[in-house]
Amino acid sequence: MWAIIGGALTAVLAPTQPALVVAVSTTIAAVNSIRGVGRNRRFRGPPSSSKRPPAPVSPGARGDPITLTWSGVSCALDPPKARKARKQRGQAAPAPTSAVPKVILSGVSGTAAPGRLVALLGPSGSGKTTLLNALSGRVPATKGLRLTGRIEVNGVPISTACPPVAYVMQEDLFFAQLTVRETLEMAAALQLPASVTPAERAELVTGLINRLGLVKAARTRVGDAKTRGISGGERKRLNLACELISAPNLVAVDEGTTGIDSFQALKVVEALRDLAGDGHTVLASIHQPQSSIYALFDDLLLLAEGQVVYMGTTAGAHEYFEGLGHGCPPAYNPAEHWIDLVSIDYSSRATEALSRQRVAKLHRAWEAHAAAAGPLSSSAPPPPASAANAGPSPAGSATTETAVSVRSAASPLTKFRLLFARAWKQMSRDKKTLFARTMSSAMSALLFGSIYWKLGLTQADVGNRIGLLQVACINAAMSALVKTLNSFTRERAVVDRERARGSYGVTPYFASKMVAELPISTVFPLLFSAIVYPMAGLASGWRKVATFAGVITLESFTAAAIGLTMGALAPSTEAALAAGPASFVIFIVFGGQFVTRTPKALQWLPRISLIRHAFEALCVSELGGLALERKVPWDVATGEQALARMSFGTRTVRQLLGSQARILAFNYIATYALLKLRKPKFAAVEEPAVVTEVA
Repeated sequence: MWAIIGGALTAVLAPTQPALVVAVSTTIAAVNSIRGVGRNRRFRGPPSSSKRPPAPVSPGARGDPITLTWSGVSCALDPPKARKARKQRGQAAPAPTSAVPKVILSGVSGTAAPGRLVALLGPSGSGKTTLLNALSGRVPATKGLRLTGRIEVNGVPISTACPPVAYVMQEDLFFAQLTVRETLEMAAALQLPASVTPAERAELVTGLINRLGLVKAARTRVGDAKTRGISGGERKRLNLACELISAPNLVAVDEGTTGIDSFQALKVVEALRDLAGDGHTVLASIHQPQSSIYALFDDLLLLAEGQVVYMGTTAGAHEYFEGLGHGCPPAYNPAEHWIDLVSIDYSSRATEALSRQRVAKLHRAWEAHAAAAGPLSSSAPPPPASAANAGPSPAGSATTETAVSVRSAASPLTKFRLLFARAWKQMSRDKKTLFARTMSSAMSALLFGSIYWKLGLTQADVGNRIGLLQVACINAAMSALVKTLNSFTRERAVVDRERARGSYGVTPYFASKMVAELPISTVFPLLFSAIVYPMAGLASGWRKVATFAGVITLESFTAAAIGLTMGALAPSTEAALAAGPASFVIFIVFGGQFVTRTPKALQWLPRISLIRHAFEALCVSELGGLALERKVPWDVATGEQALARMSFGTRTVRQLLGSQARILAFNYIATYALLKLRKPKFAAVEEPAVVTEVA
């Protein structure tokens, strides 16, 4: 029994070739054992469905320049003790010392003008990403989170009209088997309205490829950890291009230079500089930029401990800090100097206290300066006339007028067709995975066929037939499960981002995925059956052969469906690969071979075990009508007697297939519901006077 558990868990150690590992290790252990035994608020952004009422025309939706201003933006996360104390004592009552909220942002104010590139600079944990998320409407709705402040676009609160935002996140998530051009064409087809012709879409995609320096990589697959593809800098620029498809005038980039070399980082920021030059309003959080990159920025927002230390032009920062006695030394990178200036030194209590005093003093100095200069003054000059009067056009074409804030513009049928084509390319082009699955099925079948070569009708061969059927069920189920866990959880991150963008909903995605995977997923169990059945010499007759192949195929589909449910529940790929095979051991234990008498409290477990239903169906088909050799009177004479000893035979193959189908349908429905419920939700920014807690 422990050998089976060890074999099942081996899959966790080799997720790149899960089916092969599971098929060999689990099978050998199972053969030995058997033979020895004989789960807030929704984002208040642009509507993503035609069923919602139309939103007001948002600033920037017609190519208008965007001036983004924010004041008093604060974000705090209450620990459970603080929430409990607030409910018991009321909002005005002081919370216990142990229940002090974690302050992420505190009264942050600033402005970003069209035609200017704004850098959000600060040490790690200073609140750069949270501020960028708040300005883009992408702060995850978390229990206990309080997000307050006022954010306006051209003087209009974002709660009234949220503008289209090109939000480029830190992680560059794509479908690895699609090329750069195909990725952009897919984004354009899903996001742009139907009034945009295919020729215009192609022109837009080509323009983005040219503008962002992706010409050489246009026909290269994106790639991933196991598939060679484009470089890190090209991935960053592709990420930006995907967000610029709908031509938003507001661009927000989170850590766009992280994880790439200095040359690629410079190319990314140069692309942002060009966008700002065309009239976009561009904000970018950046970590330790080199001096040549820092020189490309127009304005600087310097954060420390969630508070503003400086907001103004990059050139004005030198004069400002010089006046405070913290000027940048000659021939020194200003960005590094500012970060060092506002960082907390945790090397000792004394240095920590001194650095906190310095940061607090700098914050008070900025508050006094901002109060004297006027509200939301950034010391930034007005944008050039060319930037203020000309709406941006990423592709350099005339498609800006149509590429606005329309989301999910394609019809449901079009979405299904597009997503089906993408899913098919993703699977059919993954040669390494296809080869691994083919070898897994073939090698497992050859292994089983060799062990159970040409079974006869003796009493010993009855046990061998039953053993073969059991390990065949375990192999088919485990291979499909681990493959699904490994691929679906990684794919879900991309899908969640596209759903948050409003590109499509659950229905077209899930339906297209199921239809696209059906042909390929059918090949492997059929290949397995075609090899092992004649080698083992199982019962002849086309009906029995078809039953064996059909049961194994249906079981493989059911295991994959269970993998989808587990993948939708798991927070990460690692968690799914750890929990999936381990929980499947329960299905193996109650699969019909190891436990024939189930405790009353656990009698529901065999009913949900897909291995039990598949194993029983194979036994009924294989042993039914089989005449066996007898040496002593108490030997079983027929297959029906062998089934009776196993408490099988009371249900027909059709009934058992129905039970399998019900488990399959339940898990498909559960996965669909989980994906619906787990749609990315974002917290809304509340006015400071109205402080409510995210439930």
